[in-house]
Amino acid sequence: MVSSDKTISIKRTTLTSSLSLPTLPFDLIPEILSRLPVKSLLQFRCVCKSWKSLISDSKFAKKHLTLSTMHTLHCISYRHNVHVLLKSYSLDYVLTNITQTQFPSSDSNVLLVGSCNGIIFLVSDGKDLVQLQLWNPSIRKFKELPPISKPHRFAGIYGFGYDPISDNYKVVVVSSDLTRGDFNKNELKVHTLGTDSWKSVSEFPFAIVYAQPLGQYVSGTINWLVFMGIKRFIASFDLGNECYREVLLPDDSVQVYKNKLSLSVLRDCLCMISGEDVWVMKEYGNKESWTKLFTISYMLDPRASSYSYIKAGYVLDEQVLLTYKEDKRWGHISYNYKDDTSKFIELENFPKVCVESLISPCF
Repeated sequence: MVSSDKTISIKRTTLTSSLSLPTLPFDLIPEILSRLPVKSLLQFRCVCKSWKSLISDSKFAKKHLTLSTMHTLHCISYRHNVHVLLKSYSLDYVLTNITQTQFPSSDSNVLLVGSCNGIIFLVSDGKDLVQLQLWNPSIRKFKELPPISKPHRFAGIYGFGYDPISDNYKVVVVSSDLTRGDFNKNELKVHTLGTDSWKSVSEFPFAIVYAQPLGQYVSGTINWLVFMGIKRFIASFDLGNECYREVLLPDDSVQVYKNKLSLSVLRDCLCMISGEDVWVMKEYGNKESWTKLFTISYMLDPRASSYSYIKAGYVLDEQVLLTYKEDKRWGHISYNYKDDTSKFIELENFPKVCVESLISPCF
C-alpha cells in the first residue's frame, strides 16, 4: 500500500513538471503589458503583487501612454436639464456606443472643455463660483480643483495641458470682470497639479473677444482663437515658460472667411477650419508651415445644403469628425476626405476625443 502511494506521487510530480509553462524574462513583461488596453491592465493588477506594483507605477503609465492606440469619444448626456452620465463611443470604422458612466459630480451645468493624455477637463459655471474638475474615466480617477470666485458679470476662457518642462499638468483660466467695462484687462491664473492654489501669472494681453473660449493643447501650449477688431490670430500660452505669443493664421484663410473660423487639433498639429477649407500647421509656430489639407463638400448631410459653422472634432486615418451648425441646429458628420464621402452621426452635445491612459489627475 505504501509503495503504491509513492508511485502515484511520482507520477503526479512528473505530469505537473511536463505541463509547467515557460517563464517569461522579467524585462519582457513590461513590454507586453504596456501594449494592452487599460481595462485589461486594471484586471491584471490582481494577478500578483509585482504586476500590481508595475501597473501602478507612474513610469509605466507614461510608457503605456506613448504606445496607446485606443481612442474614445466622450460627450455629456443630459436628461431634462439634469446631467446624469458620460457617454463614450469607440472610434472604429463605425461609431458605436460602448459605455455609459455615472458622472462623479452632481452639478448639472457641466462643460467638457477638452482632454490631454487621457484626462478630461470639465468646468461647472455656478452662480458665485467656477468649479473645475479633472477626470480620467478609464481608471475612474477624479480630482476637484480649488474653485474660482466670479463677479456678477463674468467671462472666461480655459485650457488644460501637459508641461514638458516641469513634467506636470496645468490648468489655465483667463477671466474678465465685465462690470468694469474694460475688455482688455483680463487676469490669467494657472493651477499646477499637486498644489492646492492658483497662481496669478499676469494680465492676459488680449481682449476676450473670441470665437472659441476653449483652448486647444498643442506642443506644450494652450491656443485660443482671438478676434480683435478686424484682426484674427491665435493667442498662444506656453505652459513651461508661462509666457504669451501671437501665432499667425494663413492669409488665405482669413481673407475669405473672416467670421467662419474654427480652431482644432488634427494629428497633434494645430488645425484651422476656414469656411470649408481645412488647414494644418505642420511646424508649430511657423506661419509658412500652414498647409491646406482638403475642402469639405457642401453635401455632407443630405438634410442640409449649406453650413454657417464647421469645426473638427477628431481625425483617425482618413476619417474626420466634423461638427456643423445650420441655422440653429447642430449636427455631427464622419467625413472621409480621401474619397469625399460622409455619414451623419447621432451624438449628444459636443464630443471630445480622448486617448485611453493610466495617467492619474491625483498628483
